[in-house]
Amino acid sequence: MSGILDQRILLFLFSVISFSASVQSTKVLSEWKKCGDPECEKAMSRVQATTDYLGPDCRYLNFKTGEEIMVYSKLSRENENLWAGSKGKHFGYFPSDAVMVEEVLIGEEVEVLTKETDFLCLHEDKYTFE
Repeated sequence: MSGILDQRILLFLFSVISFSASVQSTKVLSEWKKCGDPECEKAMSRVQATTDYLGPDCRYLNFKTGEEIMVYSKLSRENENLWAGSKGKHFGYFPSDAVMVEEVLIGEEVEVLTKETDFLCLHEDKYTFE
């Protein structure tokens, strides 16, 4: 009987932790972002990681020192230090102070409103809606 109760308590705790993580991972990080074009499809710059970075949740891009990242947007007004980019097939946010700009690919930045979909977690070609 005690074993079943222990399993139920563990299952409940796991559910609470999972719910807490899903709420955190859907939080809007900023209402505005800067991009290379109104659709945010053009790469803005190519940067190189100056330090290892491990993000707090699945919305963030993890990388090692020396890796190259293509930047597609930069959050503005709120969280201006967070940029979004890709490394291979991985995409996510990272702090701008963890990279060094190697090449600027656009002439002018355009500020646009963010969308809820900007802050969804991506898992192997699938969106995680929570």
